[in-house]
Amino acid sequence: MEEEDHQKVSDLIKELVLRLLSQKPTSDSQPIDSNSTDFANSLRYAFRILSSRMTPSIAPDAAAIAESIKRRLATQGKSSEALTFADLYSKFASKTGPGSVNNKWAVLYLLKIIAHDKNSARTQLLDSSVLLPNLSDSRVSSRKQNGWENGVLLVSKDPENRREIAFREFVNFVKEENEVREEVLVRDVLYACQGIDGKYVKFDKTADGYVLSDLVKAPRATRIMVRKLCELGWLFRKVKGYISESMDRFPAEDVGTVGQAFCAALQDELSDYYKLLAVLEAQSMNPIPLVSEKVSSENYLSLRRLSVWFAEPMVKMRLMAVLVDKCRVLRGGAMAGAIHLHAQHGDPLVHEFMRRLLRRVCSPLFEMVRSWVLEGELEDIFAEFFVVGQPVKAESLWRDGYRLHAGMLPSFISQSLAQRILRTGKSINFLRVCCEDRGWADTATEAAAAAGTTTRRGSLGYGETDALESLVDEAAKRIDKHLLDVMHIQYKFKEHCLAIKRYLLLGQGDFVQYLMDIVGPELSEPANTISTFKLAGLLETAIRSSNAQYDDPDILDRLRVKMMPHGTGDRGWDVFSLEYDARVPLDTVFTESVMARYLKIFNFLWKLRRVEHGLIGAWKTMKPNCITSHSFNKLQQAVKLQLLSTLRRCQVLWVDMNHFVTNLQYYIMFEVLEVSWSNFLSEMEVAKDLDDLLAAHEKYLHSIVEKSLLGERSQTLCKSLFVLFDLILRFRSHADRLYEGIHELQARTMESSLPSRDKSKSRRQLGDKSSDPGSWIGEGRKALTQRAGEFLRNMGLDLDAIAKEYSSLLEGFISQLPVQQHVDLKFLLFRLDFTEFYTRSGPSL
Repeated sequence: MEEEDHQKVSDLIKELVLRLLSQKPTSDSQPIDSNSTDFANSLRYAFRILSSRMTPSIAPDAAAIAESIKRRLATQGKSSEALTFADLYSKFASKTGPGSVNNKWAVLYLLKIIAHDKNSARTQLLDSSVLLPNLSDSRVSSRKQNGWENGVLLVSKDPENRREIAFREFVNFVKEENEVREEVLVRDVLYACQGIDGKYVKFDKTADGYVLSDLVKAPRATRIMVRKLCELGWLFRKVKGYISESMDRFPAEDVGTVGQAFCAALQDELSDYYKLLAVLEAQSMNPIPLVSEKVSSENYLSLRRLSVWFAEPMVKMRLMAVLVDKCRVLRGGAMAGAIHLHAQHGDPLVHEFMRRLLRRVCSPLFEMVRSWVLEGELEDIFAEFFVVGQPVKAESLWRDGYRLHAGMLPSFISQSLAQRILRTGKSINFLRVCCEDRGWADTATEAAAAAGTTTRRGSLGYGETDALESLVDEAAKRIDKHLLDVMHIQYKFKEHCLAIKRYLLLGQGDFVQYLMDIVGPELSEPANTISTFKLAGLLETAIRSSNAQYDDPDILDRLRVKMMPHGTGDRGWDVFSLEYDARVPLDTVFTESVMARYLKIFNFLWKLRRVEHGLIGAWKTMKPNCITSHSFNKLQQAVKLQLLSTLRRCQVLWVDMNHFVTNLQYYIMFEVLEVSWSNFLSEMEVAKDLDDLLAAHEKYLHSIVEKSLLGERSQTLCKSLFVLFDLILRFRSHADRLYEGIHELQARTMESSLPSRDKSKSRRQLGDKSSDPGSWIGEGRKALTQRAGEFLRNMGLDLDAIAKEYSSLLEGFISQLPVQQHVDLKFLLFRLDFTEFYTRSGPSL
């Protein structure tokens, strides 16, 4: 069947060619034979034309072609013909059913081409001609002379313009075989800008870009223009690839909500880009007019016009590609900050584009800020926020629970603002978790109203830095005030600080004195034999026997006895201490490290008070009325003088030690503790937030540590001081032994002057010590005098050794005071050496 149809078409073409040749006049007027060479050449040429690939370069749109014809007639000044054509086309288009033309656009296209070719023929320099085989044998020689091997016949007439049509189609065919028309290149460029390979413009992975095939013959300028225009397609592929890759990975942590918002913003920009391409594709449907045609308003698209259309999209797409490369490894606040840096641009177009983009990108980030500042909620699933939380115990929530992540802090939020944001949300969490308070919710609502915003989502955005700062400032001011009110009123922070000062820093004098009196005997025992329960009972007794009993029961309940770790040979004095139980939320201020420093101060003050207590006890033993000089009248004069000399040296050494301890005690209690406490109260009153309160307390505690010689820079001085304390306690032991021996000598001297009956009675009263080895009782007067002289001589030597060692240690201690960093330690030197006694007695001072 197909062979029969093919044969019919072939016969029809032969008949048509034969008729065309028969209608053309020849020189000899001979009929054309179907077997002639000319007929064969003409038939072959006809088959070549009919089997060629010449097709219209426009889409089959009848309405568009009709509109183009009507505009062409109007621009040529043929308005009446344009109206007539419009009327005829409306009738032609409305006719449907049997007998109507289905392929209406082809008919209109044919009419347009014919009219176009007739108009173009009038402007050509050459006469109307057609390339046909020569029908006359008489022109063969002439053809050879002119070099026309295939035969060229100049015909002066062509009434139906058929030869012109054939010539035009042949020229277009040859042109298409060798060159690409600009309309086709425009269409391929538009495809490339959408990331799609065209017929001639394709993406080359080696060149990493869209290129025009080397097989296509095109001018160098055209190739350069195509390459420049296709840069937009290369940028589009980069941006589109990033969006697709990120969305495929979401909800991965390296994308996050900020990255998702960035992709959504890019996709919106690409949507506007798609709309532009759709408009340009519609314009590309209209053919590009020839130079000879007069065009005033026809809408068409060429490569140069396309470059003008692409100017603004190219700027935006380049910027988006740069942002994509910059943000590929970033996320969260770091991504927002990197994009913000590109917004600092002088071009209004770029500036507005970046602001629009950043509003979308920063939306999740500002929502995190709003939620953190007003609700204390850390909605950060993908670790994008510049506030980072970690699970900690309640007492560590304020210090260690939250911190700033500098890497996620965007550049449009300052460090000070970030600190206020951190503290505000941290305050809400502290109130909620540690203080079990719910009053912060109303405070946050008031803060939002005062800042002129709301607590709803989306109330903040990029570019509203002033509104953000206003909201943060109002929220911080109100929530911090509420937190301080809770700490001072509900949890009595000031009262607890005062209790620690009174009991751990030994500010409650009557309580400390009574406690030291009743626990002294117990603490003189080895540390491993002391009962903590017994000491707790003695503490309770000291509280009830002093003004401490009138304190708040909650405060007294927190005061407890603590025995520090001890080793072999330690006494109770060395390990005894008091501790204060600071519960939540006070343990945020009184942490373990803070209480360890309080314990260090307590041990120092307790040792100082013990030394002072020892000197007071020694003074009670040394009171003048305890020893009556008439009791020693019967002793030898030498022994009597030796006794008085030893007593005097003991009292002088006591006075010297007491002067040092009293002035040191005064310095610690008034120059250090009271001054530091007064400054602490002043700073406590002006504290605006919990950080200020913590800083004030830290400053108060640091001041006490440094001024009390317990700082790192005063370690050598502190060791010298503790050696002095041990020497004074050793002096107390020697003084007790001296006066114990003197009392025993006094009793023996008085006994020697009594009758025998009274001597027995006196021995019974003294516990019959005559049998004790080394006892003076029961010995004769001569032996008594000898033993007394030996005892006083040994005690004198011991006191001289203690006095010498004390002078040396005191001189070393005082010599170190002027070189201390803290100025108050220099005032300690002034108090100790007010009369310049040590300066005159020690040349080194």
